[in-house]
Amino acid sequence: MKFLTKHLLSLTLFVGLATIAAAQPGWNWGDSVDIAKEKNALYTDFLRASNFQSAVEPLNWLLKNTPDLNESIYINGAKIYEGLVEAEADPLKVLALKGKTLNLYDSRIKYFDGEKDVMNRKALTAYKFYKSEQKKYTELKALFDQSFAINGNDFYSSNLTAYMDVIRRYKLTGGAITDEEVFAIYSNVTDVIEYQMKNGGNQSRLEKTAEYVDKLLTSTVEVDCNFVEEKLGPKFKETGDIKLAKKIFSLMLTQKCTDSPLALDAAIAINENEPNFPIAKFIASKSAQDGDKEKAVEYYNRAIELTDDNTKKSEIYLSLARIQSSNGDKVSSRGSARRALAFDPSYTDAYKLIGDLYMTSFDDCKGGQSKVLDRGVFIAAYDMYQKSGNGEAMSAAKAQFPSIAEIFSENYEEGQVIKVDCWINQSVKIERRPATN
Repeated sequence: MKFLTKHLLSLTLFVGLATIAAAQPGWNWGDSVDIAKEKNALYTDFLRASNFQSAVEPLNWLLKNTPDLNESIYINGAKIYEGLVEAEADPLKVLALKGKTLNLYDSRIKYFDGEKDVMNRKALTAYKFYKSEQKKYTELKALFDQSFAINGNDFYSSNLTAYMDVIRRYKLTGGAITDEEVFAIYSNVTDVIEYQMKNGGNQSRLEKTAEYVDKLLTSTVEVDCNFVEEKLGPKFKETGDIKLAKKIFSLMLTQKCTDSPLALDAAIAINENEPNFPIAKFIASKSAQDGDKEKAVEYYNRAIELTDDNTKKSEIYLSLARIQSSNGDKVSSRGSARRALAFDPSYTDAYKLIGDLYMTSFDDCKGGQSKVLDRGVFIAAYDMYQKSGNGEAMSAAKAQFPSIAEIFSENYEEGQVIKVDCWINQSVKIERRPATN
């Protein structure tokens, strides 16, 4: 009786312990708790010892009998099978082991979800396995396409370069993919890089990733001005896609194709969506170059509003001044030049421009009553050229000063202050022009 009672107590205790074990959070030991625990202990011990071959039997028992035991059997299982791949010499066995490894990722998703992260990991492992096996390139591309579609902006940065390399290998070995499709994938990859840069990603690593991805593109398809014009231009004109506009503009800068009207169209589209100083400045400069002064003035003014940098503002105001000068609007031109100096006094080219405006105003401003007063515009020009430090222009202006005879005959004196009227409206000190031999 005592023996039976003791046995029943032991059995009750065992059942209780098994129940506790089975109820352990995060673990589903199945019906054979003791065997499952033993197998789990065995394979993890073998894994710690890097004895991958011995770990296979207990691991496979768990995978078959307790597939939802715990996510760790799939995490550790992948490590075990990757270890077996590295140690195996037989190509056929290696192929089977690689397949088993990748299947573990699928089973992990089946029983424990986490599809985004697991697909990221599966893609990275598959790339390591198959990047040198041409027969697997179609399968590898399909896997990366799927993983990228699932992960989007959360695609691993290491997978971004791997993806472009997969596309490169697939394309160069005769894969069924067009140049346009290659570029579309490249665009999606660079969009993710840009997103990660703006959202806390490792800047240094992502910059290197972007650089490498660019190199992979140019080693996959011939990206030149013709490619941009012929392959990308029509799609942009059809869709007006801003992301495509950015890629077109970036490539045209790299390939030095900015004389193309497509570069200007892309820049305008970008600036309308995401106004920024460099793009607005480019549009203004290109418009001025093309003779569209009205558009140039419009975008120079937009550029001024898009920067707080005084030196940049100064540069833009001087560009505006030059356009206004070419339009014959000397008052506005001088006003813009003065604004350039107000934002950056060291921008001495603005003084040179004002000097040029004065220098060309003799016919506009001469009254015909006094040669000294009429030639005051050249003295005003000289003063501006002196501030600009332009010796050649100073000499040219000085050669047009009134002569000493003209000064005395009109009862003026050297050093006397006179007013230059007309639009110039500035006081100057009379100086004579140098005597000629």
